[in-house]
Amino acid sequence: MSTIAKAPPATELVAFAGVTKTYGNGFTALAPIDLTIGGGQIVSIVGPSGCGKTTLLRMAGGLSSPTSGELTISSERNSYVFQDPTLMAWRSVLANTELVSRIRKVPRPECRRRAIEALRLVGLENVQKSLPRELSGGMKMRVSLARALASEPELMLMDEPFAALDEFTRDRMADELIRLWRERGFGALFITHSIREAVKIAHEIVVMASGPGRIVEVVRSPSPPQADQDAPRDADALEETVKYIGSRLAAA
Repeated sequence: MSTIAKAPPATELVAFAGVTKTYGNGFTALAPIDLTIGGGQIVSIVGPSGCGKTTLLRMAGGLSSPTSGELTISSERNSYVFQDPTLMAWRSVLANTELVSRIRKVPRPECRRRAIEALRLVGLENVQKSLPRELSGGMKMRVSLARALASEPELMLMDEPFAALDEFTRDRMADELIRLWRERGFGALFITHSIREAVKIAHEIVVMASGPGRIVEVVRSPSPPQADQDAPRDADALEETVKYIGSRLAAA
């Protein structure tokens, strides 16, 4: 038996307590999961294909129900960013950025204000009238981020958003995400196959294994992103964390 509770706004945006997921065909995607995503915290999830990362993210967003356990969702405003920017080809950058807010019935003037501000945040205020085909891959992903930010989320749910980008652009987008987190203070659940990316962006790294999907360990970053952009980060400690998580995945 499972429960999904709507809690008042709190420090914890999402809490999993003994949550499992078994599909109708009998496949168990997730063994019992215990995990908390805190407000204003970036949590990354890393693990092999088929370990239940996306299932976990969908449940955190209220898009899928657990089979058993208790899932408490405190976040009222969630935004999604996927690997494919999913931009509408016939709509301008500005119109694409407004889309989620319009679907949520935000008044048109406020919708426009939010979209313009979000495009400013991601550095695309000068291409508002452009169509998606006129943008690079990195710029398209920035529009996707702007669209998510325009809905003023408490929680960003991000499913391998930078996986299709080249290594240089991917690294820059990770820096961009941290900068936006400093600006807006949202919580984020970020799925990636890259251990290095997971460690770079996160306050906590959830290490998962398959057969069935389960959490091996939740690793606290020894040098997480700070609100102060000038706060130093310990590169050696982060590199050691990358190696440690790699060893945990290899042994799982």
